[in-house]
Amino acid sequence: MNQQQPIGIFDSGMGGLTVAHAVSKMLPNEQLIYFGDSAHLPYGDKSAATIQAYSIKICDILLEKGCKVILIACNSASAAAYELIKAYVGSKALVMNVIDPVVNYVVKTHSNEKVGLIGTKQTVGSGVYDYQIKAQDQSIQVGALATPLLVPMIEEGFHKNEISEAIIKEYLSDNALSEIKALILGCTHYPLIKNKVSEFYKGKTDVIDSSEIVASALKELLNTHQLLAQKRSKENEFLVSDITPSFEAATSLFFGVKVPLQKHKLWE
Repeated sequence: MNQQQPIGIFDSGMGGLTVAHAVSKMLPNEQLIYFGDSAHLPYGDKSAATIQAYSIKICDILLEKGCKVILIACNSASAAAYELIKAYVGSKALVMNVIDPVVNYVVKTHSNEKVGLIGTKQTVGSGVYDYQIKAQDQSIQVGALATPLLVPMIEEGFHKNEISEAIIKEYLSDNALSEIKALILGCTHYPLIKNKVSEFYKGKTDVIDSSEIVASALKELLNTHQLLAQKRSKENEFLVSDITPSFEAATSLFFGVKVPLQKHKLWE
């Protein structure tokens, strides 16, 4: 591995672009290669075995591209496939997920408190946040709630209207999230509704956006391994397993600017 190799980032679709955007702002010298598995989204309602199969194939593509790091920018894939990917990639690249940095943040800032988690059925059902937080600090309670309507709502562009406010209010009023001091946005789509979530809590609850936390952790990881790029050598690449008009339209929503997409099938 060397400093000028690119950073590989993948997600089931668009949500990971929030992480890619945060990484590009924090590490402007790095070339990013993003893979959105748009042909198979969402991952949140798929089995662990299926997610693992897709993830390994995506890793093959990112390794072929010479990535020095593979960042799993998807909570569902992080929960289901991280250990498998680490073993599969071996010493070819560093591997990072979006769960560990958030867990570390929660342990540092919310000891002896109740923390909420919203995410896909796969992420919440895995129990990975609760397990990892309790492994470091038994005093932290975790109230988790699967919120499956939020991803399609965001991807279809309904997150800015009154419909979304009603759905968000209904979810956040659930007993599982009562008396929480912080809320983990356990899906990389959710930063796009962070303001609405914060409005619901009227500033009294720490709404934890993983994208910036993960970008900071990635910078620290690269610095530790002396792999920070000194200058950008190539333009970022954005690969998807299927291109649809709605996906193209939504990329600017997630990344902040319109991005050119290249189709790259997982299985030819």
